[in-house]
Amino acid sequence: MEDSRRRFLKLAGISALGLTAKPVLDAFAKEHAKAPAPEFEEGPKALKAMQWAMVIDTRRFKSDADLQPIIDACDKIHNIPVFENKRHEIKWIWDEEYEHAFPTNPNKFLTERLKDTPFLVLCNHCENPPCVRACPTQATFKRKSDGIVLMDYHRCIGCRFCMAACPFGSRSFNFRDPRPFIPKITMQYPTRTRGVVEKCNFCAERLAVGKLPACVEASKGALVFGDLYDPKSEVRKLLKAHYTIRRKQELGTEPAVYYIV
Repeated sequence: MEDSRRRFLKLAGISALGLTAKPVLDAFAKEHAKAPAPEFEEGPKALKAMQWAMVIDTRRFKSDADLQPIIDACDKIHNIPVFENKRHEIKWIWDEEYEHAFPTNPNKFLTERLKDTPFLVLCNHCENPPCVRACPTQATFKRKSDGIVLMDYHRCIGCRFCMAACPFGSRSFNFRDPRPFIPKITMQYPTRTRGVVEKCNFCAERLAVGKLPACVEASKGALVFGDLYDPKSEVRKLLKAHYTIRRKQELGTEPAVYYIV
């Protein structure tokens, strides 16, 4: 991975001397495209969908304490480091106030319930993800089989173009080696290295063996996961029965995470 990063910086330096950046980045992406994208080996019980989606029932949450078991479940199985310095914080799923989660849906007369409700936020696994288009090495890609936006940590060169392209702030960068700061390493999921970007993966490794995402299991029914394009799925039933909103949906990225308010 360090060799890849040095190779990219060398090519970027050449582009600065007079060449346009796009041909250089395209050539680099083509070179790295030869490597297979990481896939989690699917068992006979693997869960599948045309487009995985999540519905979060915000009415079930009264305080941050209600969200912590959900956040902890994700952090534990995905080897999320715990840094004292908040600037180095790695976040896959976390809580925000309404005004920060939905900055383009302002309401100065917001109800007291919504004003005090903590909102879980995570990667939206958009159907039209700008992060995928921005990545020069295809380190972040949308899986065609089920719509999950994944990361290939070995291809990531740390340019952070994907972070700049993501309108939801759903990606974190490893400024430090995270491994010494992982409370207890879970061997079933790979640890990362300094200099790479990471984010929620909708627990693709669990879906491959027939399990729901860890956050869904820990939510006791407040988070529902299913196929957005299956009319009989629990997700579709909830969307039909309740009014839902999505984060910055006016941008056209088509987020796959819905909120019942």
